[in-house]
Amino acid sequence: MIIFEYILLLISVLILVSIIMTKLSNNLGLPSLLIFLAIGMLAGTDGPGNIYFDDFRLSQAIGVVALVFILFSGGMDTKWQCIKSAMSGALKLSTLGVVLSALIIGIALYYIFSFPLFEGLLIGAIISSTDSAAVFSILRSKSLRLKGNVRSLLELESGSNDPMAIFLTLVLIEAVKFQGFDLLNFVFFFVMQFGVGAVVGIGMGKLLVIIMNKLKLPNEGFYSVFAITYSVLVYSVTAILNGSGFLAVYLAAVVIGNSEFVQKKSLLRFFDGIAFLGEVTMFLTLGLLVFPSQVLNVVLIGLSVSALLIFLARPLSVFLSLMFSKYKFREKVLVSWVGLRGAVPIILATFPITANLQNGSYYFNIIFFVVLTSVIIQGWSLPVVARALKLLLPESKVKKIPIELDAEMSKSSDLVDIIVPDGSPVTGKPLAELGLPEGCLITVIYRDDEYIIPSGSTSLEGGDAIIMLLKSEHKQKVTEIFRKPL
Repeated sequence: MIIFEYILLLISVLILVSIIMTKLSNNLGLPSLLIFLAIGMLAGTDGPGNIYFDDFRLSQAIGVVALVFILFSGGMDTKWQCIKSAMSGALKLSTLGVVLSALIIGIALYYIFSFPLFEGLLIGAIISSTDSAAVFSILRSKSLRLKGNVRSLLELESGSNDPMAIFLTLVLIEAVKFQGFDLLNFVFFFVMQFGVGAVVGIGMGKLLVIIMNKLKLPNEGFYSVFAITYSVLVYSVTAILNGSGFLAVYLAAVVIGNSEFVQKKSLLRFFDGIAFLGEVTMFLTLGLLVFPSQVLNVVLIGLSVSALLIFLARPLSVFLSLMFSKYKFREKVLVSWVGLRGAVPIILATFPITANLQNGSYYFNIIFFVVLTSVIIQGWSLPVVARALKLLLPESKVKKIPIELDAEMSKSSDLVDIIVPDGSPVTGKPLAELGLPEGCLITVIYRDDEYIIPSGSTSLEGGDAIIMLLKSEHKQKVTEIFRKPL
């Protein structure tokens, strides 16, 4: 019992310290993921904490569960209109882009550093995908608003490219073991991963929406428990059917997030917290798993691979994948720079070790170093690069709605937040003269960092953020009133 209590104490202290340190990381402009990794490393064997931890299988399990919650949260925040415009580019980056990155890194390691070809390609595959945890965390923690649909492209790519990286990693582990692979099995595995993942994910996402609207649970808190359990169910069912569980979870969450169901806003807030806890737990675990003294032995090769990835493989894969797309040169440059590597490559780096490959630990240390440099260099500089490329929008005035409708009322009504565009015909007009549909009520106006309780004579100004209670069927008409001349 004493040992168990000490374990609980240790876990709670590490997580609490990590959360508190996020404030410092924001003040210094550092990605919070870097803080979590650093705390884990300090608590590990080579740090003052002196905690010995080398359970790679347990780390894989923790990483998988955490990624399920992170992807589910990110998918629920992804809007259909954003997906439509970014879908083509994201699919190219998450498939062709991943393959090109793996090939470039693998061939470079083969010719420059004399790695065996399949081993070089394996390292390339492991670090080939952008990481959803890193991208979602950095974009959202820094509240970055990018012009066009670049942000949607980055989030959709990072949420959908893990299956290809996992697929290539597993195939190349077999190739290293047996010095080759079966092309027919390669194609079959590819089709199953993506086909089953997409079908199960979309289908189970639609099913959850139906269930949530049909259920009448006695306690509103039960909806959160139901949803979090369902996200794990989506992953496990898909994986058992030999599909990509990560792709299924992300697509299910996208379907759910773009549908109307009871307690939607409370679930969004709940998964924000769960995703953050997942990030903290995952990166702390991965930090504990690392022996810094061993990582120091791969600094030269690690820096070389990082440079190849950041300045050659990622830009080439982006520009080739988006060659015939509508994206401008500056947007492609920014997408090239936001090739953040994070938890997924580190988790994938444990696969060669658990597969008993001879150089598994060596691969792991190289990949960890690459992830570390990616988070430090690309994660820290993202706002600077976006601003230099003139792709950064001013911070939005919209605040999260501080209230929630109960389950019954939310079936027919909704709370929405709208920003009044500068120069809109509604500016300067009293609320009583806006011609809003019956039953629509503007409850709060957010202006100049203050909340205003409106009356019928209150006038709107450009840039106001308003919170409105309305019937669900009136959403489209209200949108038209704020966009078109009255």
